[in-house]
Amino acid sequence: MKTYLYPAALALLVVMASCTKNTEEQKTASTATPEKVTTYGDKFSAEGAISAAELPALLTSQDSAKAKVATSIVDVCQAKGCWMNVAVEGQEPMRVTFKNYGFFMPKDIAGKEVVFEGVALRDTVSVEDQRHFAEDAGKSKEEIAAITKPKPSITFVASGVQVKE
Repeated sequence: MKTYLYPAALALLVVMASCTKNTEEQKTASTATPEKVTTYGDKFSAEGAISAAELPALLTSQDSAKAKVATSIVDVCQAKGCWMNVAVEGQEPMRVTFKNYGFFMPKDIAGKEVVFEGVALRDTVSVEDQRHFAEDAGKSKEEIAAITKPKPSITFVASGVQVKE
C-alpha cells in the first residue's frame, strides 16, 4: 500500500503545482491592460508599419508609393480635423490628409502615437495651400504672410488611421 501512496501523492502535488502556475499565468494575462486603438477610415493591421523617416527612400525612383507608417502626431487641423502633421525624425513634419475627405481626426490628439495606411506622394505645396494650412493651424497673420515660396515635400493620403489612446 505504501508503494502506491508515494507515487499518487507525488502526482497530486505535480497537478496542484501546474494548476497554480496556470492560474498565475491567467491572472498575469488578464491583468495586462490591452492597448486601446481607435480606427478612423478603413480598418487595417498595423503589422509591418515603417517609420516616417523611411518614406523618402521609397520615393527615390517613383512619385508615389503605398505604405503603412508609424509615428506620432504633431498637430491636427483645428478647423475640422481634415489633416494632421506627423513627426518625421530629422525632418519637418509631414502632412497627412484623408482619402476623399471620407473621415476626419479629433482636434485634440496631438502627441499621440499613430499608424496610418495609404499612399505617400512626392509633392510641391503651393504658397496658397501653405497659407491655407497655416490659417487652419491657427498661425498669426504675420506667419501666414511670411510664406512666399512653394515648398517641396512628401505628403500622405491615408485610407485608414489608428490612434493609440
